[in-house]
Amino acid sequence: MQDVVTPEILLRAYAYGIFPMSEDKDDETLFWVDPDERGIIPLHSFRISKSLKKLLRQNKFTVTVDTAFQEVMKGCGNPAKDRETTWISDRIEGLYYELFQQGNAHSVECWLDNKLVGGLYGVSINGAFFGESMFHTVTDASKVALAHLVARLLDKGYLLLDTQFVTDHLKQFGAIEISRDEYHELLNDALKVIDVSFDEHPSKIYSGESVLQLITQTS
Repeated sequence: MQDVVTPEILLRAYAYGIFPMSEDKDDETLFWVDPDERGIIPLHSFRISKSLKKLLRQNKFTVTVDTAFQEVMKGCGNPAKDRETTWISDRIEGLYYELFQQGNAHSVECWLDNKLVGGLYGVSINGAFFGESMFHTVTDASKVALAHLVARLLDKGYLLLDTQFVTDHLKQFGAIEISRDEYHELLNDALKVIDVSFDEHPSKIYSGESVLQLITQTS
């Protein structure tokens, strides 16, 4: 018998500091993860390389928000050279799409020549954003999506960007590991922030220069 997990249960789990995963795409079961060490990117010390600054100023990609949520999830679940399998099962995809429909999950998309070439998605509760996954099919598209996400979070008044784990890729942006207790302190503070809205102006387009200004003026 399949365990019952609703979008409401999912949100409560995030508020308690845990999140679900599956073994692979065809796995209909979920397991809950509560790491001893939690990955975060401190918003006010986000690192941005010279090459990424240059790329942002070029506005090579058209960046949008919440216009292709399902497509971004599918992109994140597709095999990549460093990831042959995925934890994003069909069941998880369905649950997060329900969260998206009710305004608690969001995506950032990068387009090139009207084609989706990168993006990321995550869950938003009050002043906390829980990054789930990102992908790219064109070099640096996911980096641009992440920079746009951080700028939006700073602009809106978020306090926490949770990355769940820390990878070598995320370290270049300033991702760090903190203890479970430290994480819960930050999470509790972020959940008290109720006057933020990720998608208050979802169609607002941040230029590359405005992204850089938002990130550098708060670092």
